[in-house]
Amino acid sequence: MVLVVSEEVREAIGARRPVVALESTIIAHGLPRPRNLEVALELEEAVRREGAVPATVAVLDGRPRVGLDKEELERVANEDIRKLGHRDLPLAMAAGVSGATTVSATAQLAALAGIRVFATGGLGGVHREWTVTQDESADLGLLARTRITVVCAGVKSILDVPATLQRLETLGVAVAGYGTHRFPGFYLADSGHPVDWTLDTPAQVAAVMRAQDALDAPESALIVANPVPEAEQLDPALHGRVLADALRACAERGVTGQAVTPFLLDYLVRHTDGASLHANLAAVRGNVRLAARIATAWARG
Repeated sequence: MVLVVSEEVREAIGARRPVVALESTIIAHGLPRPRNLEVALELEEAVRREGAVPATVAVLDGRPRVGLDKEELERVANEDIRKLGHRDLPLAMAAGVSGATTVSATAQLAALAGIRVFATGGLGGVHREWTVTQDESADLGLLARTRITVVCAGVKSILDVPATLQRLETLGVAVAGYGTHRFPGFYLADSGHPVDWTLDTPAQVAAVMRAQDALDAPESALIVANPVPEAEQLDPALHGRVLADALRACAERGVTGQAVTPFLLDYLVRHTDGASLHANLAAVRGNVRLAARIATAWARG
């Protein structure tokens, strides 16, 4: 099998112990060095404290890996490696290159390994001015055909949130707020849009996962939208002002395609004096802890 699953993760899956998949893009492309490695180790430790096994996902030397040791995490954090979506996986494998996995690639490889729960920051989605650019994240299509539970802080607020929610509905991807009737906006606890369903405990999430299996329905994901705590969110007024400036700067500089999201995220970090990064990390930490609790509830059967 081409997929390399660490011994710890393989044994946990075989014994039906809780496992949480973690993406590696935040390590390689989302944080400065050496903070990125510190956060990677911190997130894995947070999963362990909740009684679950962390399975960080990446591609190293053309081999997809689920579960990294410290040396492999250091490679992801310190080497200049590519960002890989699920469409890039066969190309990276054939070329023997290394890369950090995005939401779509992580979800695909985690599901292939038999992992059911995945924690991330915010999902990709439908981009603003979609009617002109037709720009939509590959996350959505992949989640429409992959049986995995994704704990996230909603979708990135730089995107078209209502269009993303509509697209998820069209694709048949289940979405539930965790402890909230409002859909979170990554940096913000409330994107301004409601959710149709609310789940309040890990056991309730696990019950939905079992119901998915019992229905023998199409292999779509369950999105658990877990808001960043209001005390740690980015100030909504600051967020609105800086995002508007970022969108104008993006248009003026002619930034298009895949370059838009990193441009906007970097603009937010620089023009909020790092407050957006603080909110990002607060959201990820909360998602990782919740994902471990959900994985534990799921493992109990």
